[in-house]
Amino acid sequence: MSFPRVGVIGAGQLARMMVPPAVDLGISLSLFAGSSQESGAQVAPHIVGSLSDTEAVLEWASKCDVVTFEHELISQELIAAIAQSGVKVFPSAESFIYSQNKLAMRRKMEELGLPNPKWEEFDGTSCEIEFPLIAKSIAGGYDGRGVFVVQDLEELQGLRERSGANLLIEEKLTFDYEIAVMVARSPHGQAATWAPTLTVQRDGICTQTITPVPDLSEALATEVTQIALKIAQGIDLVGVMAVEIFVVGDHLIINELALRPHNSGHWSIEGSVTSQFEQHLRAVLDLPLGDTSLVAEYAVMGNVIGIETDKSKDLYRPYLHLMARIPGLKVHQYMKELRPGRKVGHVTLLGSNLLHLRSEVSHAVDYLSGAIDE
Repeated sequence: MSFPRVGVIGAGQLARMMVPPAVDLGISLSLFAGSSQESGAQVAPHIVGSLSDTEAVLEWASKCDVVTFEHELISQELIAAIAQSGVKVFPSAESFIYSQNKLAMRRKMEELGLPNPKWEEFDGTSCEIEFPLIAKSIAGGYDGRGVFVVQDLEELQGLRERSGANLLIEEKLTFDYEIAVMVARSPHGQAATWAPTLTVQRDGICTQTITPVPDLSEALATEVTQIALKIAQGIDLVGVMAVEIFVVGDHLIINELALRPHNSGHWSIEGSVTSQFEQHLRAVLDLPLGDTSLVAEYAVMGNVIGIETDKSKDLYRPYLHLMARIPGLKVHQYMKELRPGRKVGHVTLLGSNLLHLRSEVSHAVDYLSGAIDE
């Protein structure tokens, strides 16, 4: 059997991180990119085009054995067109909708009997949820985009008028912390999960992850895994998925789903026997899934986020200091244009002393971004 070609719609850093496991497995990648300057397009074969050009996408897809995605901004119509052309596409349109449409996701979680916050669709009139509440764009937003804290009905109605579409509104939870669990599933139903991950947020952006979640009870860890597996089966997932969950005391509340490799799973590149990126390729090709065990007691990942300083313009300059200070540190550069608030890379450190790992990862992130110079 000849080695397959996997097509990836999108050419950002997630596509870039699929390249090493694809090379190791002898699998060809072909990216459909918006620009040759995108992170993944810099290191992998690609074509440049617009997702609105269905004919061009179908021509590209016809040369692939299977097509998958690295972001959610793909129309249901385009996914269906690829499938109707005879090319396998994973996740399917029927599954992918749950990471594209937040209202559909809430309804599905309710159908599966899984823990939702109080929620409803807001059409511009009245609402039953107490203020302040969370309002979300039903479609088109992910990674924190399209999410608003709303104080009163007047503000909510104004947001609805400006958006020109109904909103999903949810109760504003007071939660202890947020976690994520990655799960993978193949077409013939084999599934695997990784250890749950603590996601540390600042201003709506994930700055650090810790795997496994420190002090998470065995009962909650088991429940998290069961939730992820139930969702994967319930939506007929093929590929990897992140399930984002709020922990409220001894209770879990599902926040959002992402049916693709995800920032909360980047630690798995060094920290797991099988990374989320290799597992995603295995899953969409219906290969047996890999071992998801950790290779160290803890894996701490820190996102390098762009800031505006002269020192932040040279992300190579810090290597001499960081590699001497932290020999075990693994650095991933996305080679993206530096902009304030943008994730431009990440670092990972493995070990058993969690306090030390977090401190060194924080130092590395600050030094790489130019926030500190010592």
